[in-house]
Amino acid sequence: MGKKHYSVGLWDIKTMFKCSVVMFLIGGLVTLSFYYRNNNQEAINSKDKVTLSTMTTSKITNDDENTNRITITKTNKRVFDHQRRLKLAPLSLTDTCDLFSGRWVHDNNSHYPLYKEDECPYLLGDLACLTYGRKDSKYQQWRWQPHGCDFPRFDGKAIVERLKGKRLLFIGDSVNRNQWDSMMCMLHSSIPGKKKVSLGGTLNNTLYTFRAIDYNISIDYYWAPMLVESNGDDPSNHRLDHRIIRIKAIEKHARHWVDADILVFNTYLWWKLPIIKLLKSPGSLLGGPNQVYDEIDNLRAYKKVLETWSKWVHIHIDPAKTKMFFMGLTATHSRAKDWGGKKHGSCYNETEPVMEDGFWESGTNQQMLQILESLLSKLKAKGVNVQLINITQLTQYRKDAHPSVHRKLWSPLTDAQKKNPESVSDCTHWCLPGVPDIWNELLLAYIFPINPPTNK
Repeated sequence: MGKKHYSVGLWDIKTMFKCSVVMFLIGGLVTLSFYYRNNNQEAINSKDKVTLSTMTTSKITNDDENTNRITITKTNKRVFDHQRRLKLAPLSLTDTCDLFSGRWVHDNNSHYPLYKEDECPYLLGDLACLTYGRKDSKYQQWRWQPHGCDFPRFDGKAIVERLKGKRLLFIGDSVNRNQWDSMMCMLHSSIPGKKKVSLGGTLNNTLYTFRAIDYNISIDYYWAPMLVESNGDDPSNHRLDHRIIRIKAIEKHARHWVDADILVFNTYLWWKLPIIKLLKSPGSLLGGPNQVYDEIDNLRAYKKVLETWSKWVHIHIDPAKTKMFFMGLTATHSRAKDWGGKKHGSCYNETEPVMEDGFWESGTNQQMLQILESLLSKLKAKGVNVQLINITQLTQYRKDAHPSVHRKLWSPLTDAQKKNPESVSDCTHWCLPGVPDIWNELLLAYIFPINPPTNK
């Protein structure tokens, strides 16, 4: 009886084991089926997953009627799932405070200027205003004070440590180069060891480089005033009274941007002419004879080029690896009557900021800022965050901070120009040290955000 009881127990154990295996297999098949169907549905519904190659060649059509057509040749595929890259992070100072709403405070007891003009070896003659005859230096001592908060005081050594092994690249027109010069001057004294600078430029003078050899830091500038190909692509020969662009041709420039860790874009001043010419013939030289082109207004052209740029960013840049920023529009104080000055005056001889809250000079096109903000918002909805460094309002007040005639002149002033210096004043660029240093402090607050202090 005991033996029979043992055999029945053994059968029960075997049966239970076999049933368990069967149930496990059935459960696995159900799980796989659910996972497969769910994955398929996610792939169908996903609009923000972009497949591209590690070596991608873009062919962008030049037919203006096909604005949205971009074809990509792909090899070695990888996937950027932009929506999945959006991760919840602790709130930082840049999330809790509007750093771009504030006022200028004169503070000659603060740490401004951040460097001395004669101690920065990289300053060009069009930015070194004291060297070229400016007598006052108060423009160097103004601090930007956001309403209700402060942003971090510049610490060059800490920034250098955090930039180790990184490439920071400014892309755009001469105002972005102005900011690049500022960044080099701000960090120069904090970087020990060997440094190498190419101010003459490489890549047909479009790329300017700064290397901190021991720290493996690159701070570079790429000349692309309209982002796409244009008749202004030569940095030293572009003084033209018209603008011609290939509205969808960005790859010639952009292929030199993809390896950067931090990208800082700008484009604005070159779009202020009312009419932009869109080149239609793919093979013709920009600025050459017998060109076929359409003419459209500058706002429409600006929007189309930003659309080309945003498509390139969405396809080619992995936001998990590269931080991206776009600088706001900058003021050009060429009409003194905007702030109550003389009728035909400009920024010449101005030594104080405008103190009127919300002042807006007449040369800044608010519609362009709205176009830029709209495009950046659409990119963010696709999972690609390009942070706007909205310096537009804070530059409006600083009519005192331009070189005017205190800069290197490419040809001597005529007698008529000497009698009317307002007519030849540079009210577009900015003296250094000066306003662009504040831009960089704000930019660095976003590149390396810190958590705000907690109330105890």
